[in-house]
Amino acid sequence: MKKNVLALSVASALSFVAAEQARAAGFALYEQGISGMGNAYAGAAAVAEDATTVWWNPAGMARLPKGMHVAVGGAAIAPSWKFSNNGSTIATASNPTKTGTGGDAGDVTFVPSAFFAMDLNPKWNFGVGVSVPFGLKTEYDADWIGRFQGIKSEVQTVNVNPAVSYKFSDAVSVGFGVNYQQGKIDILTGVNLAPLAGVPGLEAQNQINLNGDAWGFNAGALFNVAPATRVGVHYRSSLSYKLDGNTEFFGVPPGPLSASPLLRNGNIKFDLKTPDNLAVSVAHRMNDKLELLGDITWWQWSKISSIPVVRTDGPLAGSTLSSLNFNFDDTYRLSIGANYKLSQPWTLKVGFAYDQTPVPNAESRTVRLPDADRYWFSAGAKYQMSKAGALDVGYTYIHASEADINNRQNNPAALQFNGNIVGTYKASVNVLGVQYQHTF
Repeated sequence: MKKNVLALSVASALSFVAAEQARAAGFALYEQGISGMGNAYAGAAAVAEDATTVWWNPAGMARLPKGMHVAVGGAAIAPSWKFSNNGSTIATASNPTKTGTGGDAGDVTFVPSAFFAMDLNPKWNFGVGVSVPFGLKTEYDADWIGRFQGIKSEVQTVNVNPAVSYKFSDAVSVGFGVNYQQGKIDILTGVNLAPLAGVPGLEAQNQINLNGDAWGFNAGALFNVAPATRVGVHYRSSLSYKLDGNTEFFGVPPGPLSASPLLRNGNIKFDLKTPDNLAVSVAHRMNDKLELLGDITWWQWSKISSIPVVRTDGPLAGSTLSSLNFNFDDTYRLSIGANYKLSQPWTLKVGFAYDQTPVPNAESRTVRLPDADRYWFSAGAKYQMSKAGALDVGYTYIHASEADINNRQNNPAALQFNGNIVGTYKASVNVLGVQYQHTF
């Protein structure tokens, strides 16, 4: 019994895959360069506007003008996630006065990116991108009613993506890239010690720190299907993370509990496969001033179903603490947008997107990922400062559908003592991005 009690406490603490307020459904970030933000990234695999095409479709490098291209930018992301209680149950034998709703779990984060592309000869191009594909942070009040399911979670990643493109003709090009990604996860969760010690209200905290890396690839093709119409197809592979780290417990009283191997500080590991995705984009130039954009992207989120958490040292080395069950579904994202050339230096941008959540129902929704279907409303502008330099500014407001949660972890018969979180989340996100691009 004691082993299962702690297993559940630590397992809830380790739900890092849902640990950040991501700007795309699930835990992906779409802010890979800013020039597409004003269009809600509609047509991203087809536009080949600047060096950010290294990420969106490396085949697009073949369509850039001769020379070296640099794009450097960043996005300030300000999410808001607020929980409304509607029948939650406190964790078994926990303090009945700690029943707050956690405050606003969102936190402002800055996401940078940098891209470079150049022609090697008339057929071949080379480029590299450095960006943040997953990340950000969520934090509740430490004494909220769901503290045994999650308090604070922070995910940081960086992705390095060298790529090449080959131009078969003016109408057809292909591209391929390799991705090396590093990830760092820090999370804090309450641990309900009351059932374990037989002392009502007794609790501690568990800190988890994890690091790991992974390799993947991306590949794409770009076609001029008509003089004014371009179609891009792009695939980005799954990455297989192998994360290692440590667990540490705080606030455990001296005595038998502190000597228990179940509350022992030590090392842990687990493996995670991120979702792959496939995008099909269209860019159609209506006339010299107006360009229409569209995109559909499929995400294989079903790769994430359950994740075993394993100790790697101590008397319990090799044991599985628990399995983290998410039961994600595959999803799709639809976006449309337009560019309007207002004058020689100015281009105005607008876009809308529907981003489906992988969370299948209220029972599968967690406090770390109260995700819901998202609706993007985007606008932006590009200012051609000179023949070589251009500035992009983009703004996006994301509205998330109300998300019911019914995460029940209070079931003594199943040795679960972490509380039942029942209620509704309301969420929104404001994103502001700026990018400078230069051609040498």
